[in-house]
This record gives sequence, C-alpha cells and structure tokens, in this order.
Amino acid sequence: MTQQPFELPHFYMPYPARLNPHVDEARAHSTEWARGMGMLEGSGIWEQSDLDAHDYGLLCAYTHPECDGPALSLITDWYVWVFFFDDHFLETFKRSQDRVGGKAYLDRLPLFMPLDLATAVPEPQNPVEAGLADLWARTVPSMSVDWRRRFAVATEHLLNESLWELSNINEGRIANPVEYIEMRRKVGGAPWSAGLVEFATAEVPASVAASRPLRVLMETFSDAVHLRNDLFSYQREVEDEGENSNGVLVLETFFDCTTQEAADTVNDVLTSRLHQFEHTALTEVPALALDQVLTPAEVAAVAKYTQGLQDWQSGGHEWHMRSSRYMNARAQATHPWHGLTGPGTSAADVGALLAAAGAERLRAYTHVPYQKVGPSLLPDFHMPFEVELSPHLEGARHRLTDWMHAMGMLQEGVWDEDRLAAADLPLCSAGLDPDATPEELDLSSQWLAWGTYGDDYYPLVYGHRRDLAAARLTTRRLADCMPVDGEEAPVPLNGMERGLTDLWARTTAQMTPEQRRTLRDSVNVMTESWVWELSNQLQNRIPDPVDYLEMRRATFGSDLTLSMCRMGHGPAVPPEVYRSGPVRALENAAIDYGCLINDVFSYQKEIEYEGEIHNAILVVQNFFGIDYPTALSVVHDLMTQRMQQFEHIAAHELPVVYDDFTLSQEAREAMDGYVKDLQNWMAGILNWHRHVDRYKADHLARRTHGFLPDRPAAMTAH
Repeated sequence: MTQQPFELPHFYMPYPARLNPHVDEARAHSTEWARGMGMLEGSGIWEQSDLDAHDYGLLCAYTHPECDGPALSLITDWYVWVFFFDDHFLETFKRSQDRVGGKAYLDRLPLFMPLDLATAVPEPQNPVEAGLADLWARTVPSMSVDWRRRFAVATEHLLNESLWELSNINEGRIANPVEYIEMRRKVGGAPWSAGLVEFATAEVPASVAASRPLRVLMETFSDAVHLRNDLFSYQREVEDEGENSNGVLVLETFFDCTTQEAADTVNDVLTSRLHQFEHTALTEVPALALDQVLTPAEVAAVAKYTQGLQDWQSGGHEWHMRSSRYMNARAQATHPWHGLTGPGTSAADVGALLAAAGAERLRAYTHVPYQKVGPSLLPDFHMPFEVELSPHLEGARHRLTDWMHAMGMLQEGVWDEDRLAAADLPLCSAGLDPDATPEELDLSSQWLAWGTYGDDYYPLVYGHRRDLAAARLTTRRLADCMPVDGEEAPVPLNGMERGLTDLWARTTAQMTPEQRRTLRDSVNVMTESWVWELSNQLQNRIPDPVDYLEMRRATFGSDLTLSMCRMGHGPAVPPEVYRSGPVRALENAAIDYGCLINDVFSYQKEIEYEGEIHNAILVVQNFFGIDYPTALSVVHDLMTQRMQQFEHIAAHELPVVYDDFTLSQEAREAMDGYVKDLQNWMAGILNWHRHVDRYKADHLARRTHGFLPDRPAAMTAH
C-alpha cells in the first residue's frame, strides 16, 4: 500500500450527518442518467466501476438528507455531471496542457444555461454539454430568474477557473494562500453547491442574497468544503495527478514546512471558517433580518438554507470518509457520542471538540487591549515601482485644510489641524495620481481625508459609547447623501455628512446614473465595513484571518479607489474585462499589498494607543499563537508574494485576457494605463506611510487618540 503523506487531523464537525432514505433511488437513477449522457462505457473517462466506487448517490444523500426522491435524483445527476467534467477536463486538456483547446471547450458551455428556457441551445458535442443541457432544463423551471442568474454565474466560475489551474500547471506555479482561497471557491464548486442547497431547501430572498451575512455563509461554507477536500485528496491530486492547486501544498510551500504541519494548519483554517459560519449565522443573519424587515416566510427560508449548508458540511465529511476517491484508510470513521457509533457520528467526539476547537474559539475573545508594543517594526518592503509625485502637492495641502474647516470636520473633537497635518493626505494623493491637475488633486485629497476621518470617527465616537445603533443610523444617512437619480439629499447634520454631500455633488456632476450607482455602492461598502469593525470591537473579537483580509479591503476604501481609477479610463474597456478572473486577481493583489502596508506601519498606533483588534499582524498572532516579530514575518512574506503575483498577472495573464476578449489597441492601452495606476497606488501608499507623522512613535506619544483607559479626562471631546 502506498504510504500516506500525512495523518489526517481531528476535524471539527459539530453537526451529525444524516442519510436521505431515497439513497438507492438516486444511485440507480444517476447510473442510468450517466449512461444515457455518454459518460460511462466508451467515454474514455469512466466505466461503471468508477461511478460505483465514487458513489455520488451516497454523497448527495448525506449532503441533502431531507429532500424528496426526485429532487435527490436530480441533485445527484448534477454532481455526477460536475465530477465527470472535472475528470474529463483533466484527461482532455490538463494532462496535455492544451489551454487553447480547453478555452474553446469552456466557451461553449454557458450557451447551455439560458435564463429564458425558450432560448434555443446548440446541439451537444460531448457528454459534458449533453448533461448540462439536460440538467438545466430540468432544474430551472421551479426557480426564480434571480436564482438562475446566480447559479449560472457560479457554474461559469466553476468551469472557467479550470483555466487558472491549467495555467498554473503549465508554469509550475503554486499560488499564495490568499490567491488560493479566492480561486478555489470558484474552481472548487462550493458556491455552485450552495445554489443546489437552495434548490433542495429554500431559495434565499433576492433582497438579501448579495448581503454580507449571506455572502459570508456561502464563502465560509465553500472554504470549509474545499479545505476538507484538500486534506482528503492531497495524495490523489498532488502525488498522482501532478496538481498544484491544493491547500496543503500551498501552505507547505508558503511556510516551507512539512506536509504534516501544513495539513494541521489547513485543518486549523477549516475550523476557523466553520466558527465564522456559526458566528455569522447566530449574530449577523438575525440582525440582517431585522434591518431588512424580512417576512416570517423569508426568515424561515434563510434558516432552512443555513441548515442545508450545515447538513452539507457534515454529510460531505461522512462521504469523504467512505469514498474510494480519497485518502481515508487511517481516518477515524467513528467516534463515541453519547455511547453511539456508526454513520452520522463520525465527527462527534465532543471531548476532543471542546478541548481543541473550543480553546481556539475562546482565544479570539480574550485579547487584552492597549498592550505596550513599542515602535512599529518595519521590514524591507518589496516595491518594484518608483514613486512619482504631483507638482501641485504644496498648494493642495493648504486648500485641504481650508476645505476641512469649511465642512466642519476640524471642529468636532476628532481631528484638529495638527492631526490633519500629521495625516498629510495630499501627499498620498500626489503619489496615487502624479499626473492629476490641481483640481483633480484637491478632489482626490478631500476624498482621502473624508474617508480617513470617517474611519477614525466611528471607533472614537460610537466605539467609545458602545452605540452600534447610532453607527448604523449614521451609515444609512451617509448613503442618503449620495442621490443617484435626482432624489433629494438630507440636510447635513455634521462634518461627515457635509463633506460627503459636497464631494458627491462635485464628483458626480457629469456622471450617468449607472456610474453614480457604482460609486455610491463603493462608498457604502466602506461605511458598512466600519460598522462591522465596531461590532467586533464591542465583542472584543479578533476576526477570522480570511474574513479579516477580505473585509480589510472594504475598510481601507479599496472599492472607492478602484471605482475612481476605472472612471479615468473611459468606455474603451468593456465591463466584462474588469469582471474577469485575472483582472480581479490583479486588483486584489494590489489592494492587499496596500492594506497590509497600513497594518505594518499602524501596528503601534492601533494596538498600543487605540486598543484596536483589526490589524493583520494581530490576527496572525492570535491565529497561530506567535509573537509580534514572527507574525510580522508572516505578513511580510504574504505582502511580498501578493506583489509578485501582481507582477506575474500583469506580465503573463493580462495579455491572454486581451486576446481572449479581442481587445482593440485603444482598450489595451487603457488597461495598461490602469495597471500603471495600480502601480502608482501601491508605490504612493508606501511612500506616504514612510513620511507622515500619523504612525510615528514620537507623534503617537504626543497625540494619543484620547480614550486610553487611564486618561478619562481626555474623553470629553465627544
């Protein structure tokens, strides 16, 4: 027997698996269906014995324990199709490294998923196309157009991101951890599985389908499903198939550690994602239901969907323990649970659960704030781009001070002229857009000042008062300060509202309603993320690492920055190019680099002087139980790899995107200009942090933020 590369860890799984009684019906149906689609004898991919050994009927019976027989058979057919696609694409394109053929193959598949069933579809040319055409026609009549659109997008991501894996195999390139998590969601198919959970349980209301709580439920579900699969499939994928898209291999490479250590760390991330799922389901989802005034039927639908995702986790684990497709020979198939053993109790070792996962969950709530950490340690940053500064910088500094006074943001006790000067936001703008006119530089500086002021305002005012309700009200009023179609804006009540009203009117004067809507959404993402930070602050909860990094992009105002950057490049670039995987990956790599720069420089300011918990270094310290210098080293390594990923995408992946979308020369030049903007953005942010007083130890000692526990007299400003 081939030696296992590592021992499977103890998995956190508090939900017992249940088996759908229609399992045999689903097995029999899916076998006949697969044969009818041409997936078995003669396909060159599977024989009957392969399908029997994989037992997708058992997978679906465990992951959808409550649906009726016909629904279970249909869902099982979907899983037979998706696993057949995976093996078919592997044998036909991955092993031969045929990217051109793979792209042509994938480009046809969306044609078989029309939102309107009256739309004609092409004649299928292979079993994958035949299966998709049949499944789509049988599934979507009972679902809304909103669900069809979301499920079609998830299916396209699942299919198209196979090209990302193929490109990495061609290059022998192993992704960095953040890149891997993001891409695995798409290519791994769990968001697609979440759509089938809706089919089996209840469709989530369209009004909240895109909200943060529902998105986090889906993403944590996805990450846990994928990371569990990575642990069970490492031997088959990495050692047999030559895959390099596996979380264990990614962490093994990133940390330069043993396979066993990497596997244990993957399991720790898996556990953390399940904790995040539970936290979101029990805190954010109920708050969302109240905030959006969901009906009892809509609340029940969300609850059924959440239960369905839990069932999938426990059922998927049980299937992995039994399927011949995976490494599970020495996995503990059963554990005592109130004296019971057997199917459904394989992950219910309550003693081990409390000893390990309980301690990990508790650690996130036990951070002691205001610890002395000393001046922030600064590593040797990998920055391949030269900073350029606008020649209009000095004038912008004076004009920003005048504008802040006029808006009333220097008279509210949060900032004064000294703090404004210490932040020197025009220096940041001068680096972000070195070619800006004086007027453009003023507008950019004012947006940065407004966003930075708001980021300081929320924790100082609402965090100190522990007033989450007031913060939510402020956030709603700020959204109303940005009319899209000529609706009347509220009369400003404070400096933040006055500043946003002024910025909005001047920024959007020449915009279309759609452009205004995009910009408003990007501002709302930022202000709503400040409420998320407050919620964690009130609970003294250090975020899960993945959730932190993804929300950090929002708290940093990244969507707003990108929206402003894109507007400067006009209509030459089609929107679908910006939505493509490589462009989004390019943006996220740049954004993460900028966010992590801020966390490195602001560590002393946030941890020692502000009692903050939203800092990547602290999140890494808490997750791994390591000290500040070691956590800084991990964050610095991640920054470096994100920058290297940015360079890789710009050099190797964007030219392929240009060809794939047959972009005009004008559009290619516009996209090259956008890449240059992102380079300026990263170089300008690093330059700004290096020169401003806002993060320097001597300034912090002189101008603390006035709410340290031992300085109650300083709390009178609010």
